[in-house]
Amino acid sequence: MAKAPSGPLGALNGKLRNLVFYMLNGQPVVRTIGDPGKPSRGQLANRQAMSVTMEMVSRISEFTNVSFELEARGTVRNAHNLATSYIKKHALKGEYPNISVDYSKVILSNGNLPGANDLKIEKKEKGVLVSWDPSGKQDDTVMILLYHPLEKAAMSVINACRRDAGSYFIDLYEKRLDEPIEAYICFKSANGKAISDSAYIGNLNGAVESAEELSQKQTYALVKQRFDVVEADYLQQIAANYGNPVNTKAFRNLKKEYKVLKDKLEHLPGKPG
Repeated sequence: MAKAPSGPLGALNGKLRNLVFYMLNGQPVVRTIGDPGKPSRGQLANRQAMSVTMEMVSRISEFTNVSFELEARGTVRNAHNLATSYIKKHALKGEYPNISVDYSKVILSNGNLPGANDLKIEKKEKGVLVSWDPSGKQDDTVMILLYHPLEKAAMSVINACRRDAGSYFIDLYEKRLDEPIEAYICFKSANGKAISDSAYIGNLNGAVESAEELSQKQTYALVKQRFDVVEADYLQQIAANYGNPVNTKAFRNLKKEYKVLKDKLEHLPGKPG
């Protein structure tokens, strides 16, 4: 049963049929419960988009808890909400079921502090060297994030150095040094009251496909191979019967397999291109 503790025009609290009302950070919230039924393609796409987003957000929270702290301050949102929203809205590419992160478009901070030009990342023997044009307020703090897509791991350097240092070396063990790296940077004022927009420094070692992506492509190829055989047989039998379905059990089984495989390919990740 839902109650209205603030009167008939106030926020509800409790359960009303398949709706649950509650307060979150001082704001009234409502969500549905129960079996929502078979999801539509749009719902499946939204779920995958959220899953892909959270896969990155959950690994970079050490960085975003600091980089979004100022933007979240005084609002009902928090750093996690902001990171999730920016990546999901601005940094995804592809269509379901092949949605992935476009790392060059990831936003990790917003602010009016000046950023920097001439951003570079270089691979060295024992790690990576990140560099930038040191022009600007000398004592601004440099924040650097290295994201490793294959391991789904991140290295956050919250207080790397001062802006006027112009560069910062990050030690990495050999395995991570040889895998794809996505690098980001932002600057925070020494008093902590201002931050810059984040900037994408670039990629090292290329956007190599993960084992999961390779497996998905192999699975898709096998299903597609079987579908092509079934489709050819299915269409050939219809053509031989003057465009009409064949009234046999074998054909009905063939038709069923054709439809199952066709539907599976529409939802299976790993499609080329």
